[in-house]
Amino acid sequence: MGGAAANPPASADLPGFEAQPGRVRVLLPLPLGEAYDYLLPPETAVAPGAIVEVPLGSRRVAGAVWETDPDTAKVPAHKLKRILRVCDAPPLPLPVRQFVDWVARYYLAEPGAVLKMSLPVPAALEPPAPRLAYRRAMAPETLPVRLTAARRRVLDVLADGLARPAGELASEAAVSSAVVRGLADAGALEQVPVYPHAPGTLPEALPEGPPLSDSQRQAADALVAKVQADAFAVTLLDGVTGSGKTEVYFQAVKAALAQGRQVLVLLPEIALSAQWLERFERRFGVEPAQWHSDLTQAQRRDTWRAVTRGEARVVVGARSALFLPYPALGLIVVDEEHEPAFKQEDGVPYHARDMAVVRARLGGIACVLTSATPSLESIENVRAGRYDSVHLPERHAGAALPAVEPIDMRTDRPTPIEGHGTSYIAPGLRDALAETLAAGEQAMLFLNRRGYAPLVLCRSCGHRLQCPYCTAWLVEHRLIHRLQCHHCGFAMKAPDTCPECEAADSLAACGPGVERLTEEVRALFPDARTALMASDTVTGPDSAARFVESVRRGEVDLLIGTQIVAKGHHFPGLTLVGVVDADLGLAGGDLRAGERTYQLLHQVAGRAGRAEKPGRVLLQTYGPEHPVLEALVSGDRDAFLAVEAENRKLAEMPPFTRLVALIVSSPEEDQADSLARALARTAPVREGVEVLGPAPAPLAVLRGRHRRRLLLKTRRDLAPQPLLRAWLAQIEVPNKARLYVDVDPYGFL
Repeated sequence: MGGAAANPPASADLPGFEAQPGRVRVLLPLPLGEAYDYLLPPETAVAPGAIVEVPLGSRRVAGAVWETDPDTAKVPAHKLKRILRVCDAPPLPLPVRQFVDWVARYYLAEPGAVLKMSLPVPAALEPPAPRLAYRRAMAPETLPVRLTAARRRVLDVLADGLARPAGELASEAAVSSAVVRGLADAGALEQVPVYPHAPGTLPEALPEGPPLSDSQRQAADALVAKVQADAFAVTLLDGVTGSGKTEVYFQAVKAALAQGRQVLVLLPEIALSAQWLERFERRFGVEPAQWHSDLTQAQRRDTWRAVTRGEARVVVGARSALFLPYPALGLIVVDEEHEPAFKQEDGVPYHARDMAVVRARLGGIACVLTSATPSLESIENVRAGRYDSVHLPERHAGAALPAVEPIDMRTDRPTPIEGHGTSYIAPGLRDALAETLAAGEQAMLFLNRRGYAPLVLCRSCGHRLQCPYCTAWLVEHRLIHRLQCHHCGFAMKAPDTCPECEAADSLAACGPGVERLTEEVRALFPDARTALMASDTVTGPDSAARFVESVRRGEVDLLIGTQIVAKGHHFPGLTLVGVVDADLGLAGGDLRAGERTYQLLHQVAGRAGRAEKPGRVLLQTYGPEHPVLEALVSGDRDAFLAVEAENRKLAEMPPFTRLVALIVSSPEEDQADSLARALARTAPVREGVEVLGPAPAPLAVLRGRHRRRLLLKTRRDLAPQPLLRAWLAQIEVPNKARLYVDVDPYGFL
């Protein structure tokens, strides 16, 4: 990475180490390919990793010292600028700096762009601003003013000696702010500065957890042993839905905390993990620190400070939480490790599950991957001996796995509802819903398609309404009266006439989305209390928590949802799950289509029958003989995954080979084609290497840019990064064009 040191000497991280004043290299959190040289001010010394502020053009930018006293000088000293100041923040630990370098090399990314994820909150580098609070300054009997009932309540609240902000004090004492100010003016209260409580701080005595079953105890003991060994190890915690995997890895969390270490838990959808947060607080007595995009800037600032100072002992977050500068990380848990959400598609295209393993290796710590439907990558790593595994084969507390049955839509066809029109629920599923509701139990319908209809077309001329910036159909969202593109965000009001033939009232919604399914359910069961759970209707942790709690309290009879209903929610009263389109996701050229569909439907099915009442799952399908559907019905997951693995091996696809996607894009189609052809002409030619393409991407136009794709495939034992660097060095990318490199691609749109 230019002049930056990939592996600074370990002595640089020893207590008391200080480099001699002179030249240092500073990596800035910007899309830059190397660290820049700066001079230290006189009488100043820093250690590698120190956070410093430096001039960059006319700006002041905070970066990290990447190398002290470098051996070579690209620029004469008299031309270098001086560091402006050393920030009051702990230096980035050695494993964090090594991780930034490793991720940059592996994904062919600018190191500065990776560092940006470790230094995402510039305001956190400033000293925290205190809040003013009040505490008692004298005994009540010595007050210089008359002691009214309101004033006495204020003093009683402050009798514990703790200082409180004025608003909090007035609220606790049930008085107006004027009463507090009056006591302060009279000298009865004194103002003191208080600093925000660090998020994720735990009590000294960690509570005991609930009793575990024999299989849970064995699995927990295995994970605890890995943590206590204080060495790198990866363990796959493989357990059926409802087997208590979370409580098992909580034992490992407790063991890491007992060693004085920090813990990171990665969740695929932090905004939808209200039940996980509640469960953690119930188990450990406090909330963990959180890190995700829904936090305010102030929350991100406080959390970053708490993490860097080791005050945040447990952090739960989305994938970006992996890059925070933990000084004492002792355990990483990746919950639902198979989830596609762990793959970052924009910016640096890293996979958080894979990088969690790398971060654990660099820190010499334990990593736990959990899933009821592990990815083929993790299963192959277990088979090859790179990962250990523990298994939970049964549900906790004697609950049984639900019975899964197919509904063949070729013979059990939906019939129109009088006064409503087209139906998408087969008679068999209708009857099951009626029986479930009549028994006072809850049911759920799953359809992984947002909005009202995935396509709008003209009945007169057949014209389909398409996004003007993408090769994608516009989706009708009837709740907000808009047509939307789910790829670029374009939205418009539905036109009154066809844009092509100008026929009036000719536009028809084709196919069902969850909004249309909700409309049908309300026509079929008008007395049932229905609720819709999709990313359009449930946004953020608070909204998700309220929704989940309403279902759990029995305020919802029939839940309709997209994939977010499959994310580990526990609904004790839910006994029936109906999958409206089990074939959705099986078509197309995605190499993971079968695996991902199986994982999603298995997770959805796992919501049923998690308490004492047995569950039932009905899958509407036009192809019940498909291997994915047969595996779900038979419950033979391992046989399905074995066949899936064998097919991948025969096709020479990951995880048995390595794959890199190169996506060319340009606002000009000719330019995109020309650059793609240039890449094809200079592609590497050697044994064990194959280049596929160029070809139009499935989304050939996205956000107004024409896209072409090439795939580089190599043997598993052949690293593609050196090949890519040599290949791309021959190519000059025009100004308007872009070349995006995605190592280990997960999606293929």
